[in-house]
Amino acid sequence: MSSPIGIFDSGYGGLSILEEIHRILPKYDYIYLGDNARAPYGTRSFDIVYQFTLEAVKRLFEMNCKLVILACNTASAKALRTIQQNDLPQIDPNRRVLGVIRPTIESIGAITQTRHVGLLGTQGTISSQSYPLEIAKLFPDIVVEEEACPMWVPLVENQEYNTPGADYFVQKHINNILSRDTLIDTLILGCTHYPFLEPKIRQYLPSNIQIVSQGHYVAESLKDYLHRHPEMDAVCSKNSICEYYTTESPEKFSETASIFMQENIQAKQLR
Repeated sequence: MSSPIGIFDSGYGGLSILEEIHRILPKYDYIYLGDNARAPYGTRSFDIVYQFTLEAVKRLFEMNCKLVILACNTASAKALRTIQQNDLPQIDPNRRVLGVIRPTIESIGAITQTRHVGLLGTQGTISSQSYPLEIAKLFPDIVVEEEACPMWVPLVENQEYNTPGADYFVQKHINNILSRDTLIDTLILGCTHYPFLEPKIRQYLPSNIQIVSQGHYVAESLKDYLHRHPEMDAVCSKNSICEYYTTESPEKFSETASIFMQENIQAKQLR
């Protein structure tokens, strides 16, 4: 029986993570689950995000995923630790749930020269303070400036990220964060939707500022994790099969995901 790696996101953003994971680890099987019916998660409370995320993890476990990646910063910030510490020991101590925040943070120490880092994220990720707290543990000398960008996820979800309307919201938040700290030389895209806006972000960003987009770092971290945990790697099936599920319209998801991934995707509805 196949045991795919589960990739969960509130909507389409996690596709940017899946794309990089699949590029670096093409032999593995994957199931992508987007909770599009209840997206976005960024403005929801801790309890609701935890409840929705746990439901998704359990569904992926039911589909025989032994390893699940929360390809969503809000879910990683608000639900990951509770699921790891409280739920997994009771559900199945041999299964694993990993997030996207830690791999991202581990990368920035070697990137920033000024030790001033900016974080762009949803309101939920920013209010959780997950990034500054984790950065302080690993790199206590790094100063973090944060900016919530509430309109960016809807721009991506509605395929408006390449339109002139997106320019206003991108420029606004870039100007906001850089005006508060002129020493920022590294900018973390702390939401998996934001890589779709990266061309626009670069337009309004000084050329000396590095963008940290999560897909590459999460994919490399997963590769390293599987290398360090051969017992988990052994149970992950490797047939190069990728399935897509959504809690909303599979037709709508297939159309949008095909644009994002630049390949024909046929999604199924999670029932």
